[in-house]
Amino acid sequence: MAGIVGYGAYAPRYRIKVEEIAKVWGADAPSYKRGLMLKEKSVPAADQDVITMSVEAARNALRRAGIDPKNIGAIYIGSESHPYAVKPSGTVVAEAIGATPDIHCADFEFACKAGSEGMFVALSLVDAGTMDYALAIGADTSQGAPGDALEYSASAGAAAYIMGKENTLADCEHTHSFMTDTPDFWRREYMHYPRHAGRFTGAPAYFKHVMGCAKAIMEKSGTKPEDFTYAVFHQPNGKFPSTAAGKLGFKPEQIEPGLLCPRLGNTYSGSSPMGLAATLDVARPGDLILMCSYGSGAGSDGFIFRVTDRIEEVRDRAFKVTDYLDKHKRYIEYGEYAKLRRKIRKGE
Repeated sequence: MAGIVGYGAYAPRYRIKVEEIAKVWGADAPSYKRGLMLKEKSVPAADQDVITMSVEAARNALRRAGIDPKNIGAIYIGSESHPYAVKPSGTVVAEAIGATPDIHCADFEFACKAGSEGMFVALSLVDAGTMDYALAIGADTSQGAPGDALEYSASAGAAAYIMGKENTLADCEHTHSFMTDTPDFWRREYMHYPRHAGRFTGAPAYFKHVMGCAKAIMEKSGTKPEDFTYAVFHQPNGKFPSTAAGKLGFKPEQIEPGLLCPRLGNTYSGSSPMGLAATLDVARPGDLILMCSYGSGAGSDGFIFRVTDRIEEVRDRAFKVTDYLDKHKRYIEYGEYAKLRRKIRKGE
Protein backbone atom coordinates (compact mmCIF):
# COMPACT_ATOMS: atom_id res chain seq x y z
CA MET A 1 0.00 0.00 0.00
CA ALA A 2 1.37 3.41 -0.97
CA GLY A 3 1.59 6.10 1.65
CA ILE A 4 3.70 8.84 3.18
CA VAL A 5 7.33 8.00 3.97
CA GLY A 6 8.37 11.57 4.75
CA TYR A 7 6.70 14.92 5.29
CA GLY A 8 7.81 18.46 6.02
CA ALA A 9 6.50 21.99 6.14
CA TYR A 10 7.79 25.54 6.08
CA ALA A 11 6.41 29.00 6.93
CA PRO A 12 8.15 32.40 6.82
CA ARG A 13 8.97 34.15 10.10
CA TYR A 14 7.33 37.48 9.23
CA ARG A 15 3.78 38.12 10.51
CA ILE A 16 1.23 40.88 10.18
CA LYS A 17 -1.75 41.16 12.49
CA VAL A 18 -5.33 41.61 11.33
CA GLU A 19 -5.51 44.88 13.29
CA GLU A 20 -2.59 46.32 11.32
CA ILE A 21 -4.31 45.70 7.98
CA ALA A 22 -7.67 46.93 9.25
CA LYS A 23 -6.06 50.12 10.61
CA VAL A 24 -4.97 51.12 7.10
CA TRP A 25 -8.32 50.45 5.42
CA GLY A 26 -10.63 51.57 8.20
CA ALA A 27 -12.12 48.09 8.46
CA ASP A 28 -13.56 46.41 11.52
CA ALA A 29 -10.75 44.15 12.73
CA PRO A 30 -12.87 42.44 15.43
CA SER A 31 -15.26 41.18 12.77
CA TYR A 32 -12.42 39.37 11.00
CA LYS A 33 -11.20 37.93 14.28
CA ARG A 34 -14.63 36.78 15.43
CA GLY A 35 -16.43 36.03 12.19
CA LEU A 36 -13.61 34.54 10.13
CA MET A 37 -11.39 33.50 13.07
CA LEU A 38 -8.33 35.35 11.76
CA LYS A 39 -5.63 36.75 14.05
CA GLU A 40 -2.50 37.12 11.92
CA LYS A 41 -0.84 35.76 8.81
CA SER A 42 2.60 34.90 7.49
CA VAL A 43 4.40 37.16 5.03
CA PRO A 44 7.26 36.00 2.78
CA ALA A 45 10.55 37.89 2.96
CA ALA A 46 11.95 39.67 -0.09
CA ASP A 47 14.05 36.63 -1.05
CA GLN A 48 11.34 34.01 -0.47
CA ASP A 49 9.01 32.50 -3.06
CA VAL A 50 7.34 29.20 -3.91
CA ILE A 51 10.67 27.65 -4.94
CA THR A 52 12.63 28.58 -1.81
CA MET A 53 9.81 27.48 0.51
CA SER A 54 9.39 24.23 -1.44
CA VAL A 55 13.08 23.47 -1.00
CA GLU A 56 12.85 23.98 2.78
CA ALA A 57 9.73 21.81 3.09
CA ALA A 58 11.24 19.11 0.85
CA ARG A 59 14.43 18.99 2.92
CA ASN A 60 12.36 18.49 6.07
CA ALA A 61 10.48 15.68 4.31
CA LEU A 62 13.76 14.04 3.28
CA ARG A 63 15.03 14.15 6.86
CA ARG A 64 11.98 12.21 8.01
CA ALA A 65 12.00 9.82 5.04
CA GLY A 66 15.69 8.99 5.47
CA ILE A 67 16.10 8.26 1.75
CA ASP A 68 18.58 9.35 -0.91
CA PRO A 69 16.95 12.13 -3.00
CA LYS A 70 18.39 10.42 -6.09
CA ASN A 71 15.79 7.67 -5.55
CA ILE A 72 12.89 10.09 -6.08
CA GLY A 73 11.28 9.44 -9.46
CA ALA A 74 9.01 12.49 -9.72
CA ILE A 75 8.57 15.96 -8.25
CA TYR A 76 5.24 17.77 -8.51
CA ILE A 77 4.77 21.30 -7.19
CA GLY A 78 1.25 22.67 -6.90
CA SER A 79 0.84 26.43 -6.63
CA GLU A 80 -0.99 29.43 -8.01
CA SER A 81 2.00 31.69 -7.44
CA HIS A 82 4.87 29.99 -9.28
CA PRO A 83 7.67 32.56 -9.67
CA TYR A 84 7.73 32.14 -13.44
CA ALA A 85 4.88 32.07 -15.93
CA VAL A 86 7.08 30.07 -18.28
CA LYS A 87 9.77 28.12 -16.44
CA PRO A 88 9.16 25.23 -14.08
CA SER A 89 9.60 25.43 -10.33
CA GLY A 90 10.17 21.69 -10.08
CA THR A 91 13.49 21.58 -11.91
CA VAL A 92 15.00 24.16 -9.54
CA VAL A 93 13.75 22.27 -6.49
CA ALA A 94 14.99 18.95 -7.90
CA GLU A 95 18.55 20.23 -8.26
CA ALA A 96 18.47 22.03 -4.91
CA ILE A 97 17.63 18.83 -3.00
CA GLY A 98 20.09 16.68 -4.96
CA ALA A 99 17.69 14.67 -7.13
CA THR A 100 18.94 12.94 -10.28
CA PRO A 101 18.23 14.42 -13.75
CA ASP A 102 16.41 11.16 -14.55
CA ILE A 103 13.21 12.42 -12.96
CA HIS A 104 9.74 13.52 -14.02
CA CYS A 105 8.82 17.09 -13.03
CA ALA A 106 5.59 19.01 -13.43
CA ASP A 107 4.08 22.17 -12.00
CA PHE A 108 0.39 21.86 -11.13
CA GLU A 109 -2.31 24.53 -10.96
CA PHE A 110 -5.87 24.21 -9.66
CA ALA A 111 -6.30 27.19 -7.38
CA CYS A 112 -5.86 26.05 -3.77
CA LYS A 113 -5.95 22.30 -4.43
CA ALA A 114 -2.88 22.18 -6.67
CA GLY A 115 -0.89 20.71 -3.77
CA SER A 116 -3.30 17.84 -3.19
CA GLU A 117 -3.30 17.20 -6.96
CA GLY A 118 0.41 16.54 -6.72
CA MET A 119 -0.18 14.24 -3.75
CA PHE A 120 -2.85 12.34 -5.67
CA VAL A 121 -0.61 11.78 -8.71
CA ALA A 122 2.46 10.94 -6.61
CA LEU A 123 0.51 8.33 -4.66
CA SER A 124 -0.93 6.87 -7.86
CA LEU A 125 2.47 6.50 -9.53
CA VAL A 126 3.97 4.80 -6.50
CA ASP A 127 0.92 2.57 -6.06
CA ALA A 128 1.15 1.52 -9.72
CA GLY A 129 4.80 0.54 -9.28
CA THR A 130 6.05 3.12 -11.78
CA MET A 131 8.61 4.42 -9.28
CA ASP A 132 9.72 3.80 -5.70
CA TYR A 133 9.29 7.37 -4.46
CA ALA A 134 7.53 10.53 -5.63
CA LEU A 135 7.61 13.98 -4.05
CA ALA A 136 4.54 16.25 -3.97
CA ILE A 137 4.62 19.83 -2.70
CA GLY A 138 1.88 22.38 -2.10
CA ALA A 139 3.21 25.93 -1.75
CA ASP A 140 2.04 29.48 -2.29
CA THR A 141 2.80 33.13 -1.64
CA SER A 142 -0.86 33.93 -2.07
CA GLN A 143 -2.20 37.24 -3.32
CA GLY A 144 -4.86 39.58 -2.00
CA ALA A 145 -5.62 43.00 -3.45
CA PRO A 146 -5.11 45.97 -1.09
CA GLY A 147 -8.26 46.52 0.94
CA ASP A 148 -9.92 43.34 -0.30
CA ALA A 149 -11.19 40.74 2.17
CA LEU A 150 -8.55 38.32 0.83
CA GLU A 151 -5.79 40.56 2.12
CA TYR A 152 -6.62 39.57 5.70
CA SER A 153 -5.92 35.89 5.02
CA ALA A 154 -3.68 35.47 1.93
CA SER A 155 -0.35 34.23 3.33
CA ALA A 156 2.65 32.03 2.56
CA GLY A 157 3.74 28.49 3.38
CA ALA A 158 4.61 25.07 1.98
CA ALA A 159 4.24 21.38 2.75
CA ALA A 160 6.03 18.46 1.11
CA TYR A 161 5.22 14.74 1.02
CA ILE A 162 7.40 11.88 -0.16
CA MET A 163 5.23 8.95 -1.19
CA GLY A 164 6.44 5.36 -1.18
CA LYS A 165 5.55 1.80 -0.20
CA GLU A 166 8.40 0.90 2.15
CA ASN A 167 8.71 2.24 5.71
CA THR A 168 5.59 4.38 5.51
CA LEU A 169 4.62 6.60 8.43
CA ALA A 170 1.03 6.83 7.17
CA ASP A 171 -0.67 4.50 4.68
CA CYS A 172 -3.18 5.94 2.25
CA GLU A 173 -6.24 3.70 2.44
CA HIS A 174 -8.60 5.65 0.16
CA THR A 175 -8.69 8.62 -2.21
CA HIS A 176 -11.56 10.43 -3.87
CA SER A 177 -11.99 13.56 -5.99
CA PHE A 178 -15.09 15.70 -6.51
CA MET A 179 -15.35 18.70 -8.85
CA THR A 180 -17.67 20.86 -10.94
CA ASP A 181 -17.41 23.99 -13.07
CA THR A 182 -18.05 26.58 -10.35
CA PRO A 183 -16.43 29.98 -11.06
CA ASP A 184 -16.09 31.34 -7.53
CA PHE A 185 -12.53 32.69 -7.77
CA TRP A 186 -10.23 33.48 -10.71
CA ARG A 187 -7.20 35.40 -11.92
CA ARG A 188 -6.63 36.05 -15.62
CA GLU A 189 -3.28 36.47 -17.35
CA TYR A 190 -1.50 39.74 -16.40
CA MET A 191 -3.81 40.35 -13.43
CA HIS A 192 -1.83 41.03 -10.23
CA TYR A 193 -4.63 39.94 -7.91
CA PRO A 194 -7.43 37.38 -8.07
CA ARG A 195 -11.10 38.24 -8.05
CA HIS A 196 -13.79 36.37 -6.18
CA ALA A 197 -17.55 36.11 -6.09
CA GLY A 198 -18.01 37.16 -2.47
CA ARG A 199 -20.58 35.11 -0.61
CA PHE A 200 -20.92 32.83 -3.64
CA THR A 201 -17.61 31.27 -2.56
CA GLY A 202 -19.39 29.69 0.41
CA ALA A 203 -22.37 27.38 -0.09
CA PRO A 204 -22.21 26.60 -3.85
CA ALA A 205 -18.41 26.51 -3.93
CA TYR A 206 -16.45 25.61 -0.78
CA PHE A 207 -19.13 23.76 1.18
CA LYS A 208 -20.62 21.88 -1.77
CA HIS A 209 -17.26 20.45 -2.80
CA VAL A 210 -15.58 19.89 0.55
CA MET A 211 -18.63 18.24 2.05
CA GLY A 212 -19.42 16.39 -1.18
CA CYS A 213 -15.92 14.94 -1.32
CA ALA A 214 -15.83 14.10 2.39
CA LYS A 215 -19.20 12.34 2.27
CA ALA A 216 -18.22 10.40 -0.85
CA ILE A 217 -14.91 9.14 0.53
CA MET A 218 -16.51 8.12 3.82
CA GLU A 219 -19.20 6.23 1.92
CA LYS A 220 -16.56 4.58 -0.27
CA SER A 221 -14.51 3.54 2.77
CA GLY A 222 -17.44 2.64 5.00
CA THR A 223 -16.34 5.12 7.66
CA LYS A 224 -18.10 7.68 9.84
CA PRO A 225 -16.78 10.88 11.45
CA GLU A 226 -16.40 9.13 14.80
CA ASP A 227 -14.01 6.60 13.19
CA PHE A 228 -11.43 9.31 12.60
CA THR A 229 -8.99 10.61 15.17
CA TYR A 230 -8.40 13.77 13.14
CA ALA A 231 -9.73 15.59 10.11
CA VAL A 232 -8.15 18.34 8.00
CA PHE A 233 -10.03 20.61 5.62
CA HIS A 234 -8.93 23.44 3.36
CA GLN A 235 -8.72 26.68 5.34
CA PRO A 236 -9.55 29.90 3.46
CA ASN A 237 -10.32 31.24 6.94
CA GLY A 238 -10.98 29.73 10.34
CA LYS A 239 -14.77 29.71 10.02
CA PHE A 240 -15.27 27.63 6.86
CA PRO A 241 -13.42 24.44 7.92
CA SER A 242 -14.95 24.59 11.39
CA THR A 243 -18.45 24.94 9.93
CA ALA A 244 -17.91 22.15 7.38
CA ALA A 245 -16.54 19.85 10.06
CA GLY A 246 -19.55 20.49 12.30
CA LYS A 247 -22.05 19.87 9.52
CA LEU A 248 -20.30 16.60 8.64
CA GLY A 249 -20.42 15.44 12.27
CA PHE A 250 -16.81 16.02 13.34
CA LYS A 251 -16.02 17.44 16.76
CA PRO A 252 -13.81 20.52 17.30
CA GLU A 253 -11.04 18.47 18.88
CA GLN A 254 -10.74 16.39 15.70
CA ILE A 255 -9.80 19.39 13.56
CA GLU A 256 -7.97 21.47 16.16
CA PRO A 257 -4.37 20.25 15.50
CA GLY A 258 -4.60 21.04 11.79
CA LEU A 259 -6.55 24.30 12.03
CA LEU A 260 -3.69 26.71 11.27
CA CYS A 261 -5.44 29.54 9.46
CA PRO A 262 -6.20 31.75 12.50
CA ARG A 263 -2.47 32.28 13.17
CA LEU A 264 -0.96 31.45 9.78
CA GLY A 265 -3.49 32.65 7.22
CA ASN A 266 -4.56 30.91 4.03
CA THR A 267 -1.52 29.37 2.35
CA TYR A 268 -3.66 28.40 -0.66
CA SER A 269 -2.07 25.26 -2.20
CA GLY A 270 -0.23 24.68 1.06
CA SER A 271 -3.32 25.00 3.24
CA SER A 272 -4.67 21.49 3.78
CA PRO A 273 -1.23 19.86 3.22
CA MET A 274 0.21 22.04 6.01
CA GLY A 275 -2.78 21.17 8.18
CA LEU A 276 -2.05 17.49 7.58
CA ALA A 277 1.62 18.04 8.50
CA ALA A 278 0.62 19.71 11.77
CA THR A 279 -1.73 16.80 12.47
CA LEU A 280 0.99 14.22 11.78
CA ASP A 281 3.17 16.13 14.24
CA VAL A 282 0.84 15.00 17.06
CA ALA A 283 -0.68 11.79 15.64
CA ARG A 284 -0.11 8.37 17.14
CA PRO A 285 0.16 4.90 15.57
CA GLY A 286 -3.23 3.63 14.48
CA ASP A 287 -4.82 7.07 14.17
CA LEU A 288 -7.11 7.53 11.16
CA ILE A 289 -6.90 10.93 9.44
CA LEU A 290 -9.21 12.43 6.82
CA MET A 291 -7.82 15.20 4.64
CA CYS A 292 -10.02 17.12 2.20
CA SER A 293 -8.62 19.94 0.10
CA TYR A 294 -10.46 22.58 -1.92
CA GLY A 295 -9.62 24.59 -4.99
CA SER A 296 -11.77 27.21 -6.64
CA GLY A 297 -13.06 26.46 -10.07
CA ALA A 298 -13.94 24.11 -8.27
CA GLY A 299 -12.94 20.80 -6.72
CA SER A 300 -11.77 18.79 -3.72
CA ASP A 301 -9.38 15.87 -3.24
CA GLY A 302 -9.97 13.54 -0.32
CA PHE A 303 -7.50 11.17 1.37
CA ILE A 304 -7.76 8.74 4.27
CA PHE A 305 -4.47 7.99 6.01
CA ARG A 306 -3.73 5.38 8.67
CA VAL A 307 -0.74 6.34 10.84
CA THR A 308 1.87 3.61 11.36
CA ASP A 309 4.34 2.87 14.17
CA ARG A 310 7.12 4.63 12.23
CA ILE A 311 5.69 8.06 13.04
CA GLU A 312 7.26 7.87 16.51
CA GLU A 313 10.68 7.17 15.02
CA VAL A 314 10.80 10.00 12.47
CA ARG A 315 8.63 12.80 13.88
CA ASP A 316 11.48 14.68 15.60
CA ARG A 317 13.95 14.48 12.74
CA ALA A 318 12.78 17.82 11.32
CA PHE A 319 11.10 21.04 12.40
CA LYS A 320 7.43 20.73 13.30
CA VAL A 321 4.77 23.11 12.02
CA THR A 322 4.44 24.72 15.45
CA ASP A 323 8.17 25.50 15.37
CA TYR A 324 7.53 27.74 12.39
CA LEU A 325 4.33 29.17 13.82
CA ASP A 326 5.47 30.02 17.31
CA LYS A 327 9.25 30.52 17.30
CA HIS A 328 11.29 33.48 16.06
CA LYS A 329 8.28 35.38 14.72
CA ARG A 330 8.77 39.00 13.68
CA TYR A 331 5.76 41.29 13.40
CA ILE A 332 5.80 43.97 10.73
CA GLU A 333 3.75 47.06 9.96
CA TYR A 334 1.68 47.59 6.84
CA GLY A 335 4.32 49.69 5.08
CA GLU A 336 6.93 46.94 5.27
CA TYR A 337 4.32 44.36 4.38
CA ALA A 338 3.33 46.36 1.26
CA LYS A 339 6.98 46.58 0.25
CA LEU A 340 7.64 42.86 0.73
CA ARG A 341 4.49 41.90 -1.18
CA ARG A 342 5.27 44.44 -3.94
CA LYS A 343 1.94 46.17 -3.53
CA ILE A 344 3.53 49.48 -4.50
CA ARG A 345 4.23 49.29 -8.23
CA LYS A 346 6.29 51.86 -10.06
CA GLY A 347 4.81 53.51 -13.12
CA GLU A 348 1.27 52.26 -12.49
